[in-house]
Amino acid sequence: MAEIKHAAYICKGCELGSRLDAAALVKVATKDGKMPLVREHDFLCSAEGVAMIKNDIANEGVTHAAICACSRRAKTEAFNFPTVAVSRGNLREGVIWIRPDTDEARETTQEMAEDYVRMACAEVKAMKVPEGNQNTGTSKTLLVVGGGMSGMTAALEAAKTGYKVVLVEKTGALGGMAGQLWKRIPNREPFKAPMDSGVADLVAQIEADASIKVYLNAVIAKTSGAPGRFRVDIAVESGPTVTEDIGAIIQATGFTPYDVNKLGKLGGGQANVVDQLGLEALAKSANGGAIKRADGKDVKSAVFVQCAGQRDTSGEHLSYCSGHCCATSVKQAMYFKDANPDVETVILFTDLRMPGNNEDFYRAAQNKGIVFRKGEVSNVSGGDTCKVQFKDLILDEDTSTDADIVVLATGMVPTTGPDLDQLSEANRAAEGGDTTAKEQVVQMMSKSVLNLDYRQGPDVPQFKHGFNDSHFICFPYETRRTAIYAAGPVRRPMDIAQAQEDATGAAMKAIQAIENAGLGKAAHPRSGDLSFPSVRLEGCTQCKRCTVECPFGAIDEDEKRFPLFNESRCRRCGTCMGACPVRVISFENYSVNTVGAQIKAVDIPDEFSEKPRVLILACENDAYPALDMAGMNRNAYDPFVRIIPVRCLGSVNTIWITDALNSGYDGVMLMGCKHGDQYQCHFVKGSELGRYRMSKVYDTLKGMNLETERLMDLEVAITDVDTLPQKINDYAAKIVEMGMSPFKGL
Repeated sequence: MAEIKHAAYICKGCELGSRLDAAALVKVATKDGKMPLVREHDFLCSAEGVAMIKNDIANEGVTHAAICACSRRAKTEAFNFPTVAVSRGNLREGVIWIRPDTDEARETTQEMAEDYVRMACAEVKAMKVPEGNQNTGTSKTLLVVGGGMSGMTAALEAAKTGYKVVLVEKTGALGGMAGQLWKRIPNREPFKAPMDSGVADLVAQIEADASIKVYLNAVIAKTSGAPGRFRVDIAVESGPTVTEDIGAIIQATGFTPYDVNKLGKLGGGQANVVDQLGLEALAKSANGGAIKRADGKDVKSAVFVQCAGQRDTSGEHLSYCSGHCCATSVKQAMYFKDANPDVETVILFTDLRMPGNNEDFYRAAQNKGIVFRKGEVSNVSGGDTCKVQFKDLILDEDTSTDADIVVLATGMVPTTGPDLDQLSEANRAAEGGDTTAKEQVVQMMSKSVLNLDYRQGPDVPQFKHGFNDSHFICFPYETRRTAIYAAGPVRRPMDIAQAQEDATGAAMKAIQAIENAGLGKAAHPRSGDLSFPSVRLEGCTQCKRCTVECPFGAIDEDEKRFPLFNESRCRRCGTCMGACPVRVISFENYSVNTVGAQIKAVDIPDEFSEKPRVLILACENDAYPALDMAGMNRNAYDPFVRIIPVRCLGSVNTIWITDALNSGYDGVMLMGCKHGDQYQCHFVKGSELGRYRMSKVYDTLKGMNLETERLMDLEVAITDVDTLPQKINDYAAKIVEMGMSPFKGL
């Protein structure tokens, strides 16, 4: 084992040298930080400064470096030393940029800087250089489940970059829902008429591409393994089950229309009342001629009812808008007008949504004589002559209109697997002997798409509406299963153009995941991170908290019921580390010790100094960037706070809170992302789980005879640049009002 040598580097650039006493910082690093090698430099990130560090690594044997300069989010390329463990002391954004440049502030500014030097030295001593996951996968093949527009596009885009693709479609032909359309909404100039769906062209491209292997009439029987080394069993109808080695997976299973028979008040299930897909079938039969009803009669008048069973506030139908329906009704009204301009076409809407170039499409529809009426439909009766009753929202009167055919714009229902929470509940009931629950489990499992052999369930988790869960802001294609991506309407409602763009993005992310898995690196959001969790089994109590709380299904159990980490599934959020009550889970470069050492390194003034200390544990994804940007904007905040970035609020172990308060900190602030249905947590469930754990700490505070207000939890978005400093100041003022901690000096 190579000898460990620590070094600290103090930067004097960006006004650090003029605002801080660099010689005093060198002394702190040498004496308090116990660093055998300490250097200062006028501009540490300059070519000369970086060369100095590299020379120390090569000739002085430096293995661990504490770089005290700017934020760890800045100059990442300059300070990238792959063979060395590196910590960063944030003296610029975290100290001089958030403090006024006055004689009165100089003392507390210097104290902040000295603490951050101590913290950087303490952190790096508790770190190791990540060696990378040795259990890597070598498969470069991409699996696409679903052969519609999303699936075909993803397959072709991946193939264009040189990757092999396996495409699985459950029916006997490629095309999906788009294959059932007569025409599509236009996606190119002049945006004035329906255009060919393009399905035949994509199918021809796939058939001509030797790197794409297609399985028709096939489903996924089992998916095991991990990124880069998935083994997928594909069950082919009337044929053998085939096993493929897969690197990453894209689920592009599309949607089905909302069941029109559930819309009795709107004529669902009655003669000559159809949904949009039903009208497409009639249009395909007409093949460009006049569209006839199912009974063969000519259509002289058609009414289109928008938001049929959508945007429903009663909870009975779909609560969301499916996005494409308005433009689809315009397209279908044009079917009638293009074949016979004398056909009366009326589109009844409450809100017409035609964004972007669809505005030109809407104008073209008006020019063709299609009538748009703003009305709220109350009842539709089918039959030889259909009647639509509605309230005209412009004239504010109840009225009705007759039509030969009524088209209901029903919404998209994603084709996803069973809801994992419901499945888990049914499984528990079935294990208790409930025969009805056993039947429910069988029925739900029959809907599985991926049939994952993960402990956490056979498919990816879903939003409340059934769409595959994904981070809608930062990582729109990801699911909560690493290297498994969602694309198209299975992820959110969208039209064909959006679905194809979505599929391209998902293909690129899947390729990134394949490459990272082969290198033993993490996928997003810590893309490229070589660390991964390890567990000290002799201390494990088999409580299963890590297994249950992992947001990404990265932890199973071995035959002895100890946690079994699937490293390449891991996103490196540290939620398992925060969950562990006996603190036996850690990463080489992030652990209970790396943070705990920083907490203990801070100089805690005595109770008579009137200098409180507030610990801030800030999520590195939103809160810490917001604090950095506050510094860039010179938004000042209290000099008595000490900030430690954490990977996620979910990684916060309660021992950090109790240790801080026991050692004399006067308060602790937790800064994490928003959680819930509109979550912003990069690790999906991390902030929610962290907050649930922290809620238990309040009882501990009472047992310590401390005010519960000494622990504060704050939801922070990356945009809270201007408001966050004031929230810190308000909390610091509250701490002063409460008084110093009784644990100071103990």
